[in-house]
Amino acid sequence: MPSTATTSRARSGDPGDPGNPGNPAAPDAPGPIVVPRGLAGVSVTDTSIGHVRGREGFYHYRQYSAVDLAERRTVEDVWHLLFAGELPDRDQRAEFTARVTGYREVPAGVRDVLPAIAAAAPAPLDGLRTALSLAGAAQGMRPLWDLDEAARREDALRLCAQVPTLLTALHRLARGEEPVPPRADLPYAANYLFMLTGTEPRPEHARAIERYLVSTIDHGFNASTFTARVIASTGADLAACLVGAVGALSGPLHGGAPSRALEALDAVGTPDRIDPWVRERIERGERIMGFGHPVYRTEDPRSRMLRRTARELGGDLVEFATEVESRVLALLAELKPDREIHTNVEFYAGVVMELCGLPRTMFTPTFASSRVIGWSAHVLEQARDRKIIRPDARYVGAPPPQPVPEI
Repeated sequence: MPSTATTSRARSGDPGDPGNPGNPAAPDAPGPIVVPRGLAGVSVTDTSIGHVRGREGFYHYRQYSAVDLAERRTVEDVWHLLFAGELPDRDQRAEFTARVTGYREVPAGVRDVLPAIAAAAPAPLDGLRTALSLAGAAQGMRPLWDLDEAARREDALRLCAQVPTLLTALHRLARGEEPVPPRADLPYAANYLFMLTGTEPRPEHARAIERYLVSTIDHGFNASTFTARVIASTGADLAACLVGAVGALSGPLHGGAPSRALEALDAVGTPDRIDPWVRERIERGERIMGFGHPVYRTEDPRSRMLRRTARELGGDLVEFATEVESRVLALLAELKPDREIHTNVEFYAGVVMELCGLPRTMFTPTFASSRVIGWSAHVLEQARDRKIIRPDARYVGAPPPQPVPEI
């Protein structure tokens, strides 16, 4: 990778380790780099795509605030920014939008198999792994290292445009409904809602979902993004990289839980139950969904933006969520004064999606429908570096070599 990890070096205690100073075979070989569990705090490469500054409560795409982009620009604009390195002007926007809109239809061979995928994997995110792999093969996608930059970018544009079509089709098929074909006259977010529900969305709903989609396109070197880059470093095709990223996203520690945050609101039920419900869970050491983040040590900036969006939409759910948030933060400060726990993106993301009519089973898939753009931008960046990512591991088992026992 272009840059080295920022860590300290340590010698292994294994006398058979060639990096150990006591090993005569390689007395000058450097020892392994010892890093924190989970690579926490380790910078593993250089990127110009974006960054998360957790202590400041700020993150950006290229040189722009991601929240500013979510409030002022479209999905297509930010997609262009991540792929081309600059925001489009009016002519570039029209050209780029027309181009990616033309890629929304999935190949007939893939479309014909979607009912079987949906029957075998009713959860759309599970079905997406198979559908993406098939889409890559059906479109003849070749290893990244066999392609020039333009061909790689074309593959990425194609699959990013098809993921919303695949997800919404899988959702509808699992419910016994026919997929809704994409509409070329609708922008990204409005088309996504149309394919999901079969009804053209209200403008305020389309705009609210667009803000959410833009705010989740990228978010640093999270597990799924790193997974995509590891696969890209092997030279695999674009679809393989995205399938791996979806697999990482499906894990409950990574994919987020906007639906679980809403389930917590459901469990509280009424304002008079907020304090006893929250206090009981904090005292039992349980996590309250929608609060806390592994990177941010202040309020998640996405949460601030989505709180404003929810208030614009209005309604009883927003008022109740605001009251719950206020009491959770107050009780966390009282009962865990040594911890920095704030509202994260999941809390108001769930509220906004609920208000816009998305079924809860599609909350995390909706996240994936935009994050695929960020994954692809990282894959394209990684593919420029022809170096496989191949770290080491410390062996902590029984000392070898042991005699092999006879039977």
